[in-house]
Amino acid sequence: MKDRLLALGRWCVRVPEGSGRHALTRFVFLRLLGLVYLVAFLSLANQFRPLLGSNGLLPVGLFLDHLREKHGAGSAFARIPSIFWISSSDGFMIAMAWTGVALSIAVVAGFANSILMLVVWAVYLSFVNVGQDWYGFGWESQLLETGFLAIFLCPLLDARPFPRRHPPIQVAWLLRWLAFRIFLGAGLIKLRGDACWRDLTALYYHYETQPIPNPLSPWLHAMPHWFHNLGCLWNHVVELIVPFFVFWPPRLRRMAGVLMISFQGLLILSGNLSFLNWLTIVPCLACLDDGVCRRLLPRRMVAAADRSLEGAVLTKPQTAVAWSLLAVVALLSLGPVSNLLSADQKMNLSFTSIRLVNTYGAFGSVGRERDELILEGTDDAEVTPETRWTAYEFKAKPGDPARGLPIVSPYHYRLDWEIWFAAMESPNEHPWLVHFLWKLLHNDEGALGLLANRPFPAAPPKYIRVDLYRYRFAPRGSGATWVREKVRHWLPPLSSDDEGLRRYIRDMGWLKP
Repeated sequence: MKDRLLALGRWCVRVPEGSGRHALTRFVFLRLLGLVYLVAFLSLANQFRPLLGSNGLLPVGLFLDHLREKHGAGSAFARIPSIFWISSSDGFMIAMAWTGVALSIAVVAGFANSILMLVVWAVYLSFVNVGQDWYGFGWESQLLETGFLAIFLCPLLDARPFPRRHPPIQVAWLLRWLAFRIFLGAGLIKLRGDACWRDLTALYYHYETQPIPNPLSPWLHAMPHWFHNLGCLWNHVVELIVPFFVFWPPRLRRMAGVLMISFQGLLILSGNLSFLNWLTIVPCLACLDDGVCRRLLPRRMVAAADRSLEGAVLTKPQTAVAWSLLAVVALLSLGPVSNLLSADQKMNLSFTSIRLVNTYGAFGSVGRERDELILEGTDDAEVTPETRWTAYEFKAKPGDPARGLPIVSPYHYRLDWEIWFAAMESPNEHPWLVHFLWKLLHNDEGALGLLANRPFPAAPPKYIRVDLYRYRFAPRGSGATWVREKVRHWLPPLSSDDEGLRRYIRDMGWLKP
């Protein structure tokens, strides 16, 4: 028995050439992080005006004015740090969005240093902090925490793909700590949040009720129950057990990294969860080292990394900064750890205004049925039982039952996601949707640009209504994607002449002179 235990120990600690080094790992980490940043900034640049612009659904300028009136300028900035306190004009904000795109491309191309990564992080933080409902997703904070750690993974000035500096091992530890919290938080919130995760039935519903299904979702939904039971069980293994191995000896740590990365790959195949799964892979890469990466990357890259590390050292200031960062993150981890241990666990909660060391989680509850809001307009002068209604189609979310399912991940259609949430709640909880209807009643170009069709090209509709439908995947071979049935009116027919609607828009500050 003793010999077997010794053999197991040797197997756990035996590592290939390059173990303990992270030059290649840093290269891959920064390229993938740059890609996620690029997608996030492209989504922002393309959707900023209709969502957050001066004539958008939730204007940033109006939001900042309310904060300034409520808290005062200094206190408001401390609560919501953002460069857009300087200017929230559309021109400036769009310029910053495209600046983020350009810098992200540089990172993807292989050029990154601490200064560049700091600028990218600060610009994205500025948008997230003023993004209101459109940026209330947990992966925004996750991107900011990951991006903040990336600042310290790079040399201060040297932006070459393989700089002559070892990556600080302390940052690798912190990235593993981030991966640990992401996975364990997601696993615990499922067990605590919904009985279907405990009895292994969650996947009976998930593929059909997730925000934006993809072409594989109906096929996965149709799998037998034992397949879904095993899927739930595997989810619990990867999220509740595997994360603890990120702190173990190298071989087990690498195996944990591979399992977590492959699990995220399966999630990418099964749905359109924006860039969440792509982003979650990024800190998991810290579980791998050059001993793994040198087997996967081209030889010329491996040779370039080896040359860059000949005689490379970490300076005393770099080492001091890395240890200081470790101490700060340890202190800020007290709140998230307490949350993880709490029976009243909260997911996707930030404890600081700059989104560092957050709590994470996903699908703490799973919908058993899929409800969709369908927006319809008519150019009839009066609404009667014979009125003909024409539907507005969204770019990604289900609408026409015959329409196929898209592949949009890692791109994020923010309006489509938010209206998925709105279908579960009341109009009072989503005032932006009333504003959206007001804009459609005026054929607003920005609002129409968020949609996949333009039902009334010549003149705005006279009335718009919102109905709630229940959707189910259509039987195979039926020629349709969905079958649906109407549940109820969610909002009654509204017209631009409706004085109550006009008063509501005016009271919210959205009515332009």
